[in-house]
Amino acid sequence: MFKSHGISLGNSIFLRLLITFMLIMLPLLSLGVYIYNWIVQTAREDISKTAVSQIAYYLSDMEKEIERMKLLQYSLLEDEDLNELALTWETMDTISRTEHINSLLKRIYTIQNSSIYIQDVSVHIAPIRKTLSVDGVHNFDEERFLGIRSVFGRGSQIIEFNGNLFLSALKVGRSKEAEPLFTVEIALDSKVLQEELNQFNLYADSGTMLVHGTNGVVITNGVNAFPKQDMKSFLLKSNEVIDRYTDTVDLSNMRYYYVYAASEKLDFSLYRFIPGRVFQEPLDRFYTWAWLFLTLSLAIIAIYALSTYKFIHKPLLTFVKSFRRMENGDLDVYISHASKDEFRYLYGRFNQMVANLRALIDQVYKQKILAQRAELKQLQSQINPHFLYNSFFILNTLAKTGDTERIEQFTTLLGEYFQFVTRNASDNVPLKQEIKHARMYTEIQELRFSRRIKVDFQPLPADWDVLLVPRLIVQPIIENAFEHSLEKKARDGLIVVRFESDAEEVRIIIEDNGDRLTAEDLTRMTRSLGEEDEEGEITGMVNIHRRIQMTLGGGGLSVARSGLGGLQATLRLRTVKGVNGDQAINRR
Repeated sequence: MFKSHGISLGNSIFLRLLITFMLIMLPLLSLGVYIYNWIVQTAREDISKTAVSQIAYYLSDMEKEIERMKLLQYSLLEDEDLNELALTWETMDTISRTEHINSLLKRIYTIQNSSIYIQDVSVHIAPIRKTLSVDGVHNFDEERFLGIRSVFGRGSQIIEFNGNLFLSALKVGRSKEAEPLFTVEIALDSKVLQEELNQFNLYADSGTMLVHGTNGVVITNGVNAFPKQDMKSFLLKSNEVIDRYTDTVDLSNMRYYYVYAASEKLDFSLYRFIPGRVFQEPLDRFYTWAWLFLTLSLAIIAIYALSTYKFIHKPLLTFVKSFRRMENGDLDVYISHASKDEFRYLYGRFNQMVANLRALIDQVYKQKILAQRAELKQLQSQINPHFLYNSFFILNTLAKTGDTERIEQFTTLLGEYFQFVTRNASDNVPLKQEIKHARMYTEIQELRFSRRIKVDFQPLPADWDVLLVPRLIVQPIIENAFEHSLEKKARDGLIVVRFESDAEEVRIIIEDNGDRLTAEDLTRMTRSLGEEDEEGEITGMVNIHRRIQMTLGGGGLSVARSGLGGLQATLRLRTVKGVNGDQAINRR
């Protein structure tokens, strides 16, 4: 918008005023953005800290509960009945064995009922190949005994076996390498653990996940919201980030905030997933005020920009446009302004200046047009006598030879020729008439040169017929070829007239195969056509060149050596508008 009127965007007063106002508003907007981000961050941190403290407190309670289970487990390891069964089974009678087993089962029941996390308590006695649990006495489970023993370390600890969690402890034999006398294992109830996790699912679509180790048993609540494949990929990524206790994750096409806490004693990790909307809900009211503040700020900026545009920029732009119109020659421009401000005074002075300038230019311009048309008439009149002289020479030659038939044909063509030249009409004619006149001239010349010279006239394109061009621009070029290139050629003289066009101009090309054109002649003609202020009489090709430029405001005549050997003259006619709105040259 600005460059079209000579004003770059960086130099616009409107833009500078707008930038200045934006710089004034920038600190307020920055403060608003800072307060917004601070409140959002604080709210998220508060929610995250609360969630982390809740799951950390839960893990702490679980550690205490597991420690209590271990104490019960250790006391069972030292149980007198259990040790006697393992060591003196062979020496006991049936009654004694039954009493010891019943006493041990009561102890097992007591431990099993001491915590909701205990699903089962089992004692595997290797020497007697018996397994005692809350369900009674069973045959020794060799596979389970060896499997749990293979993953067992020192002391009582939580281990995994067949996808379940166990708290296992063993009684070593007389040597460390010997088989343990018995093991006491407490099976943790995964269903109870899963139900316990439900206390953290306070929101819809939320969930909790308890993981043993890094890739161990996974217990989830709210599992419908978390497909297994999402959990696996989540655990792989979370294991890579061990120092972050809160973050975001996309699960099941939903954004979640998760918090994390871990227990080194239990080797448990607890993840709590909170839907992203939960963090947004406390901020909804603040969002409303933030948007209101932003909308109000933008409204203020828009009102300032519109008022600046209406009262300053638009009047200035009108002023600049008016100057540009005046520079382009439009002296009818007039600026009206209703407001009684500084621009009304400026517009009034501008209108007065244009009126004065229009009066001065009117006089000079009209004088220039009259002088130009007088020169055009003078140049055009120089062509007519030139051909008249040559015609009398041709007629004289035919009379001497006594060729009355050709004299009749010649005088008929000559009459039509001078009827076209001497008629009082417009300076411009349709191109069809100009080419017809040139063809008529070639027929006259062919009579003169007794068929020694052939003219190849290519057809004129049909859509060029009505194009207006200056009169007598093609025939003099053909005449020049006859008189100066081919007149003394004994035979096989050739003149070619062809037509070309593009988006900018149409071209009429006349070339011959004469052999009299020297490099000096070509240079002299080119120099003559290039001299705008030539003194003395202007005739021939210079005459045509000047008339085309004066009439069409450009284009003209150019010369070069033809591929046939002689001269190639090209009439370049620009696509411009003619006088009184008539189209002088159309785009093809």
